[in-house]
Amino acid sequence: MTSDQGFLADCRARLAFDLLSNTWNAVVLWALRERPYRPGELRDRIGGISPKVLTETLRRLEFNGLVTRQAYEEVPPRVEYELTALGRTLLGPIDAFGAWAFTHGDEVMAAQDRHEADGGAP
Repeated sequence: MTSDQGFLADCRARLAFDLLSNTWNAVVLWALRERPYRPGELRDRIGGISPKVLTETLRRLEFNGLVTRQAYEEVPPRVEYELTALGRTLLGPIDAFGAWAFTHGDEVMAAQDRHEADGGAP
């Protein structure tokens, strides 16, 4: 992206920001970093995500080429999700955001508290 492009609708940087702006996208990608998981295992690892939202997130990530879905011909049926090579390229940026949050999260929460104490709305 060049500085004169801004964030046009077809800008690749905007595409990347859109992918990471959904909280669950980054969380699911990070949860899949070690190995493939079944949806129930992912829900247990993540916590706080409904089956419906997890399914929607996995479908979105698969649509964008970031995860693959492997269905096994077993009884009962088994499905696993795994990061693609493209999905793995996002682990570095996700880790960087996490490190930033760890370092600066208290500052952000303090700013929010000050703003609320002054009667400001989010």
